[in-house]
Amino acid sequence: MVGRGTAVPAGGKLGDERGVDKGYRSGVTDVIAHRGASRLAPGNTTVAFELAVALGAHGVELDVRRSADGVVVVHHDPVLADGRVIVQTRWRDMPDHVPTLGEALDSCAGAWVNIEIKNSPHEPDFDPDDRLAVEVLAHLAERGPGRWLLSSFRLETVDRCHVVAPEVPTAWLTRDVENATPGEVARRGHTAVHPWEPVITPDVVARCHDVGILVNGWTCNAPARFLELAAAGVDGLCTDVPDVMLAALAATR
Repeated sequence: MVGRGTAVPAGGKLGDERGVDKGYRSGVTDVIAHRGASRLAPGNTTVAFELAVALGAHGVELDVRRSADGVVVVHHDPVLADGRVIVQTRWRDMPDHVPTLGEALDSCAGAWVNIEIKNSPHEPDFDPDDRLAVEVLAHLAERGPGRWLLSSFRLETVDRCHVVAPEVPTAWLTRDVENATPGEVARRGHTAVHPWEPVITPDVVARCHDVGILVNGWTCNAPARFLELAAAGVDGLCTDVPDVMLAALAATR
């Protein structure tokens, strides 16, 4: 089994300039602020991201989509609060609180960033060619060195990211971890699997670490469960309350 703090993807590596450093903090489960500090500020806004960093979150998770004019923006749902579809709306016509990817990454300075690429076939902005993924990678390349982890529920999108930029860590979001999942994720060259928190067990963590992939769960807001999963060796957990989870971890030291 890969030891805590040393898991690396098969055929790849973590911890270089463009990787995430969380795999090297032995014995520490990363607190990943889900859409920023989203219980204290509106999620997926620069205010929430800056607050998460100020609170001490190790990582920040955010969601990206494309506007009608091709701008990569940060928003969870495919529609705005007023019902307008994001992919059919120009960036300059969006509410001021919807940041671009660049603005969001600037506000996350000091933490590593999990960029979830939204690309569901059940949503109006579905893109089977994964142009959004390519745009995100182009933006990261233009920014230069940083700590990014790209993820998506659509495995083909994660694969596309890895093909285009194999040096950038990638992860598959999933609601379950079947027996074959860890090996398949490793075979495809990805860094991590991101399972739904209720399905994570010590066995799931062990099977993933055995093949050299990390485990980051979503979304855990209960301190007792967070500590249970940390004891099982989970590498990171998304949470809406990073301040609460950081305090829970600190109390165990």
